[in-house]
Amino acid sequence: MHLVFTGHEYADGGAHILEVLNRENIKASFFFTGDFYRNNEFAPLISDLKKNGHYLGAHSNKHLLYNDWSADKKLLVTETEFNEDLNLNYAEMKKFGINKSDAPYYLPPYEWNDSTITSWTKKNQLTLINYTKGTLSHADYTTPDDKNYKSTEVIYNSILDYEAKASLNGFLLLSHIGTHPNRTDKFYLELEHLIKALKRNGYQFVSLNEMLD
Repeated sequence: MHLVFTGHEYADGGAHILEVLNRENIKASFFFTGDFYRNNEFAPLISDLKKNGHYLGAHSNKHLLYNDWSADKKLLVTETEFNEDLNLNYAEMKKFGINKSDAPYYLPPYEWNDSTITSWTKKNQLTLINYTKGTLSHADYTTPDDKNYKSTEVIYNSILDYEAKASLNGFLLLSHIGTHPNRTDKFYLELEHLIKALKRNGYQFVSLNEMLD
C-alpha cells in the first residue's frame, strides 16, 4: 500500500508526518497546489520532503473545482483554463527543482474529476490518479461545525474495519498534510500508530512508482 498526502492552505502536520515516515522508513507522496508551493512558510518543509526522497506532485494551481457535485459532473472549466492552471502549478514546482518529468502523476483537486479531465491530463503527458475508496481517511480535513465531520477515532477505525473486511492490498490511502485550526483533533497524530498496526497485519508501504509501475 501507499500513503498519499495533499496540501493547499495548511501544513501544520508536515514536520510530524515527515518525522514518522523517516522513523518507519516509508516513502510517501505529497501532492500540493501552486498556492502551497509558493507559500514561503512551507518552503523548508517542501525542501525537506524532497531531500528525504518523497514524491512531490501537482494538485492544481488554485485548487479548482473541475466538475460540479451532481451525478453527471458538469464541467466547470475550459481546456484552456485547465492547462493554464496546471502549468502554473508545475512552474511553482520547478522552483524547487521538480520538473514535469519528475512528477508524471497528477492528483486532481477535491479528488474529483470526469473522463474529460482525465483526457486533458493525458494530453499533458501526465497520468491522473486518485485515492482508493473504502475508508474515511480523506475526511481528516473536516471541522466540528461541518455536517460531514469525522473524528480521528472514527477515521482510524474506518481504516482498520475496512482492512479486516476487504484488505488494503494495493491501496492508495489519502489524508491531508494540514487542516484548519478549528480541527484540533488531528488525524496525523495517529499516523504512527496506524502504520505500526498495519505493519503488524503484514502490510508493506511502497513508493508511488512501485505501486503504479
